[in-house]
Amino acid sequence: MASDTRGHSDNRAESGLLGWIDGSLATVVLGSVAVVVVAGLVQVSFGTYSMTLAQAWRAVLDPSIVFDLDAWRAFLFGADLPEMGRRRLVVWNIRLPRVIVAALVGTNLAISGAIFQAVTRNELASPYVLGVSSGAGLAVLLTLVVFSGLAPFLPLFAALGGALAFVLVYLIAWKGGTSPVRLVLAGVIVSTVFWSLQRGLFYLAEDLGVVQSAIAWTTGSLTGVDWEQVRIILPWTAVSLVLALAGSRQLNVLLLGERTAKSLGMSVEKVRFALAGVAVLAASAAISVAGIVSFVGLVVPHMVRTIVGSEYKRLMVGCVFAGPALMVAADVGARLALAPTQIPVGVVTGLVGGPYFLYLMRRQQEMGEL
Repeated sequence: MASDTRGHSDNRAESGLLGWIDGSLATVVLGSVAVVVVAGLVQVSFGTYSMTLAQAWRAVLDPSIVFDLDAWRAFLFGADLPEMGRRRLVVWNIRLPRVIVAALVGTNLAISGAIFQAVTRNELASPYVLGVSSGAGLAVLLTLVVFSGLAPFLPLFAALGGALAFVLVYLIAWKGGTSPVRLVLAGVIVSTVFWSLQRGLFYLAEDLGVVQSAIAWTTGSLTGVDWEQVRIILPWTAVSLVLALAGSRQLNVLLLGERTAKSLGMSVEKVRFALAGVAVLAASAAISVAGIVSFVGLVVPHMVRTIVGSEYKRLMVGCVFAGPALMVAADVGARLALAPTQIPVGVVTGLVGGPYFLYLMRRQQEMGEL
């Protein structure tokens, strides 16, 4: 009885305007912001044109750029860049976009993983595990290798490829319903087939540059990204974020189980596929600019859940901040670990996420089930 009373009081507190914000969520947000700031400063400080952290900080916060509307029109809409010094040009036009793209990719993958875990009620679900990443990656590679003239529509084709992969996973896993084990196994099957098709596409590319670009997509890389990639991913990120936050209540209901959700009046299949569509869109937006970055969508939601709990409004907000922290930090490691050689960021996230995935499987008695 006492626990029921506490539960009702918690619900009343969370129904307030900011009652869902607590100390654990604030810790995740502030800690993640600190990681992004520190890692971002390290990222913009090192390179062929070196500078101190203090010089990088002054360049990033230079008011002549921060408050220059012409500069922001150039960055966000592709207009001509205004005159700026060499250091500011290196920081703002070459290095800072990489930090911003990494943060946006982290946000999208974390949101996508959190949604998939609720939709499937499977703690091991993620865009990578469920085959969405391989489907979107195949669509991107097909566009680059065969239909290069359609490159401006990469996010759209990536979304279509990811959606196709997720539908195939569901069809394979469906047997009067789905289960966490069947969804994971179906995801492995679809990922394997789509990975094989990706490798086959390499033989269709006659241009060595296209092959190298394709390899970068399959391993996940932020090398060479600039404001063009920011302009590609930013609007899709905004749409995914708004839809994910708006669907947090439905995600909470889905976690209660299909029978309970139906008893509460939810059209489970329609809601499930609508929210899965949001997850596919978010993952595909990330893949369209960074390639296939593994395990971020698995690791971040789980880490945030262990700190803030399973209430999806808090979980989503935590993922929005923790995802960028992991991606920006991983990209710093990818860029500086073997300097001057840069390794793909997907290699770093895989080295982190692979053991974590094994830990989750060993810890769960019912494999992956929430």
